[in-house]
Amino acid sequence: MTDTDISALLGADGPFARELPNFAPRAAQQAMARAVEHAIAERETLIAEAGTGTGKTYAYLVPALLSGERVIVSTGTKALQDQLYFRDLPKVRSVLGARLKTALLKGRANYLCLYRLDQTVREGATFDRVQASQLAAIRAWSARTRQGDRMELAEVPEESPMWPRVTSTPENCIGVECPFFDDCHVVKARREAQEADLVVVNHHLLFADLALKQEGFGEILPGAQAFILDEAHQVPELAGQFFSQSISARQLTELAQDALGECNGITGAIGLVLEPVESLREAVRKLRLAMDALPERGPFHQLEQSSAVSESLHDVRELLAALTDVLASQAERSRGFANAHERAALYSERLDRIVEQADEQDVRWYELFPRGFALHATPLDLAAPMRALRERAQAAWIHTSATLSVAGQFGHFARQLGLDDPVTLSLESPFDYARQALCYLPPGLPDPAARDYTERVVDAVLPVLHASNGRAFLLFTSHRALRRAAELLEGRVPWPLFVQGTAPRHRLLEDFRASGHGVLLGAASFWEGVDVAGEALSVVVIDKLPFAAPDDPVLQARLEALEQSGINPFMGWQVPNAVIALKQGVGRLIRDVHDRGVLVLCDPRLSSKGYGRLFMASLPPMPRTKELGEVQAFFAETATT
Repeated sequence: MTDTDISALLGADGPFARELPNFAPRAAQQAMARAVEHAIAERETLIAEAGTGTGKTYAYLVPALLSGERVIVSTGTKALQDQLYFRDLPKVRSVLGARLKTALLKGRANYLCLYRLDQTVREGATFDRVQASQLAAIRAWSARTRQGDRMELAEVPEESPMWPRVTSTPENCIGVECPFFDDCHVVKARREAQEADLVVVNHHLLFADLALKQEGFGEILPGAQAFILDEAHQVPELAGQFFSQSISARQLTELAQDALGECNGITGAIGLVLEPVESLREAVRKLRLAMDALPERGPFHQLEQSSAVSESLHDVRELLAALTDVLASQAERSRGFANAHERAALYSERLDRIVEQADEQDVRWYELFPRGFALHATPLDLAAPMRALRERAQAAWIHTSATLSVAGQFGHFARQLGLDDPVTLSLESPFDYARQALCYLPPGLPDPAARDYTERVVDAVLPVLHASNGRAFLLFTSHRALRRAAELLEGRVPWPLFVQGTAPRHRLLEDFRASGHGVLLGAASFWEGVDVAGEALSVVVIDKLPFAAPDDPVLQARLEALEQSGINPFMGWQVPNAVIALKQGVGRLIRDVHDRGVLVLCDPRLSSKGYGRLFMASLPPMPRTKELGEVQAFFAETATT
């Protein structure tokens, strides 16, 4: 196809305008579709920032479906994955009359495991009333589902403790020896993905698979000629997780549990396995206890400074090695023992690498949980592994999001992923921010480090909420500030409050939309991927600039390395990351051509610090004010239009 053909398809006289109600032709969408088409054909690396309302999903799906190539589309979350596969993709296929195979593939934990369900039912464990009814619902659903995707069964909440009992992990899956293998939902989903022309995945699954391929395991995803990464601003952090080496207390205790469970029915096994399993469990418990005095997360050398932790860690390594040897002697007696031995050997090698390998390329660190811990070695620089991965794939790599640039420049994002000479494209939102939005910078707020900062923010925001009659998102950079603000607002406002943590995210959003005048208080996960169009949301308040927590050991090491290489770590890393995060939060406000709203940015550093200009230059072009009267006038005008 030529550039003109792609533009015409999405143009005023094209099939999308004719066949889809409410389809609005957009020049930016057509420009992006041309760029994506060219990138796929030429195997290019493309960075395309497409402002809210550009219609980027159609802009990449149309050329992807017409390319004749095998394409993998990866999204930031499972919710977006479902929306893309069940809503957007069928519409585009229908309009184009595209006769190709498409598939949806999620991580293993999203699919019902018939073997684990059967085991859970047979165990006859005593569940409380709620869990028993959830198990009954899962059993009834298992008889009628074709895909086995948890998403189909809305009546059992995502956080239910029943799901881990009826889904599998790579560790506890028994593979081809499973009596239910022929009906396995994971196997079917993977088979469909391998035969499809276009596969929709999420970033977690994509990077898990690419990292596994790097370690020489079988690939889940088919080799593709093009990878399209939507919500690509999430990629640097996620890629870091998958190129890390990690080992956790939970993995070790589950290994011990499974090794013990495998002894049932195997003569003499319990006599050999029980003692090393009990010893390892006790050593893991002791190590966690020894770590109690440490901060929640920190660099590895903090562990090494404590003799109690060092001794306990040494014991865990010794006992894990001993258990590995015992399991090796039983490995040929059952598939389960063979599996447990493989895991033990892998964990032992990984633990040795993390403890011994003081590699300058890696940051070694730990984190603590209420009853467990994890040890990690994370690459300091992702550019090299990402570059190697792309070179192996020999495919087009298309990165798109509404937030990839800092003041119009893509250097920070490109540098993080080792994109050496990418094609870049910046497409502004078609929304009329000058008319639809107003940015209010409340005067007189103290430095964000002030003890009473949250109190002062709430005082500054209350008159705005009265002007808008509720209908607001209050976004916070910490859960502590969020909880304090919720306490301060309780009883002082006539509108319903929806506070993150009091109910699952999707329910809070549904209730907020339905209330019409609610005030929703959220932290990290509410800053992105939340779409509330229309009057239910007319104010977005952001309490502080979203700088990453300074106690993050990976961030600390990264900043030190940048400083040593002559780069100012604050301006070269912290500010660009915070700009991209702020843009995500701001993007919640205007979701539609008819929306009107006020953005309240409380952080006084936007005006008092030089770097504040960089943040302001990265936001959509909307009028700014420090006058509360102008905010009140904006809403008075909305009420009369």
